[in-house]
Amino acid sequence: MGVPASTPHNRACYAGWDAGLSRCMNRPMTNSEPAGSAAPTVGSRDQDRGPAHPRAILAIILVSYFLILLDNSVIFTGLPSIASAMDLDAAGLSWVQDAYTLVFGGLLLLGARLGDILGRRRVFVAGLAVFVGASFLIGVAPTGWWLIAARAVQGVGAAVVAPSALSLLTASFAEGRPRSRAVAWYAATAGIGASLGLLVGGAAAQWISWRAGFFINVPIGIAMAVLAPRYLPTSRPQPGRFDLPGALGATVGVGALVFGIIESADRGWADPVVLISLVAAAVVLIGLVLHERGAGQPIMPLQLFGDRRRWGAYAARALYLGAMMGFFFFTTQLMQVGLGFTPFQAGLGFLPMTVVNFAVATVLPRIARRLGEARTLVAGVALTLAGMAWLAQVEGSTAYLTGVGLPMVLIGAGQGLAFAPLTSFGIAGVRREDAGAASGLVNTAHQLGMATGLALLVAVSAGAGDVVAQVSIALGWGAGLLAVCLLVVVAVIAPRQRRHPVTTSVNPTRRTAPS
Repeated sequence: MGVPASTPHNRACYAGWDAGLSRCMNRPMTNSEPAGSAAPTVGSRDQDRGPAHPRAILAIILVSYFLILLDNSVIFTGLPSIASAMDLDAAGLSWVQDAYTLVFGGLLLLGARLGDILGRRRVFVAGLAVFVGASFLIGVAPTGWWLIAARAVQGVGAAVVAPSALSLLTASFAEGRPRSRAVAWYAATAGIGASLGLLVGGAAAQWISWRAGFFINVPIGIAMAVLAPRYLPTSRPQPGRFDLPGALGATVGVGALVFGIIESADRGWADPVVLISLVAAAVVLIGLVLHERGAGQPIMPLQLFGDRRRWGAYAARALYLGAMMGFFFFTTQLMQVGLGFTPFQAGLGFLPMTVVNFAVATVLPRIARRLGEARTLVAGVALTLAGMAWLAQVEGSTAYLTGVGLPMVLIGAGQGLAFAPLTSFGIAGVRREDAGAASGLVNTAHQLGMATGLALLVAVSAGAGDVVAQVSIALGWGAGLLAVCLLVVVAVIAPRQRRHPVTTSVNPTRRTAPS
C-alpha cells in the first residue's frame, strides 16, 4: 500500500530527490493501514517498497516511448524517398502513415486494458517485441503493400507499449516530487520526440536511406526488451473476465472515428465514406458507453470521466496535439518547399524548439511547485498559442530567424510547460487497477487529437494556393485550436487547483484488488 504524503518517510523522499532518489525509494513502506483505509491509487506500490532502480526504470520506459514517437515523425521527411522507391501514388503514400495511425488509435484502449489484466511488464515487453519486429519488416520492405502492412503491425505494438509505459511509470513512482519528476521527463520525451524524429529521418533520407530510420529501432528495442524483465516492477494480473464486447466496441468505434477523420482530408466531410464512418463510430461508441455502465471490468471505466480535471485534460490534450501535429506537418513543408531547406536542414530547423523544450522540461518540477500545475499549464498553452500565432504570419519573404526560429522558441517553452501537467491531470486520482485504462485514454486523446487536427488543418488550407499561403492559413487555424484549449484549461481544470501539485483523490470506503 502507498504511504501518505504526510509521513516522515515521504517528506524525506520528496525533499531528497536530487540527493539520491534510489536510496530514498529503496526504504520499505509500511503495510499497516486498517482494513477500512483508502483504496490504493496509481501512486501505490505493486509491492511493499519503491523501485530498486528508479533511474533504470525511467530510462527503459522513456527510451521505449521515444521509439514510438520517433517513428511517428521519422516518416515525414522520408515520404518523398519512399514514394520514389516504392512507386506509390499520393493515396498509397498517405496510407504509409494512416495505416499506423488507424491501428494505433483503434487499439489503444484494448492495449491499455491488457496491461491491467495480464500484467503490465509482461504486456509491455510483448508490445515492444511486436513493434521492433515490425520496424525491421518496414526496413526490408520490398513493395508498397508490404510497407503499409508492416506499418499497421507496428501500430499494434505501439498501441500496447504507449499506455503500458505510462502506467508503469505511474505505478513505479510515488505521488509528489518523485512522480512529478518522472512525469516531467516523460513529457519532455513526448515534446522533443517528434522534432528529433524529423531530424533523424531527414539525416537518414539525405545521407543513407529512408530505411535507416526504422532500422535504428531494432537494436535499441531489443536492448530495452532484454532489460525490462530485470528492472521493471511486476504487477499481479487482475482476477475476473476480460471485457470482450467492450474491447471490440472500443476498437471498432475508435478505429471508425480515426478512419473517417483521416479520409476527410482527401474526400471532404460530406463524402459518403466519411459520413458512414463517423456515424458508425458514433453508434458504436454510444453502445460502448451503455455497455460499460454494467461491465464488471470495463475496458473504459466511466468513473475516469467523473473528475473534471481528467476529462478536461483529455479534451485539452486533443486540442493541443491537433494544433501541434499541424505545426510539424506544415512547418516541415514551409522549410523544405518555401525556404528551400534540404530534409536534414529542415530537421535542424526545429532545434530552437527542441532545445528550449528540453531545457524548460528539466526545471519544470520546480516551476510547478512554485506556480501550481494548473497555472503552469495555463502559461504553457498561452506561450504555445503566442508562438503559433506569430508563425502563422509567415510570408514568401519571411526570414527563418525572425519568422520561424523565434516563434519556435515560444512554442518549445510552451510545450515544455504544458505536456507534463496535461499528463498529470489525465491520470490524477486514478485507482491502481484503472491505471492502464487511464493511460489508454490519455494516449487515445493524443492520437485522436493528432488525426482530427491534421485533417482539419489540411482541409481548411487546401485551396490557398502556394505552400506558404497554405502554411499561414493552417497555422492560423492551429492557433484557434490552442485558443480553445486555453479556454478549456482555464474554465475546466484551473478552478479546481491551487498552488500545490496534483494530488490523488481516494475513496475511503472501498478497497480494491492489487494489479
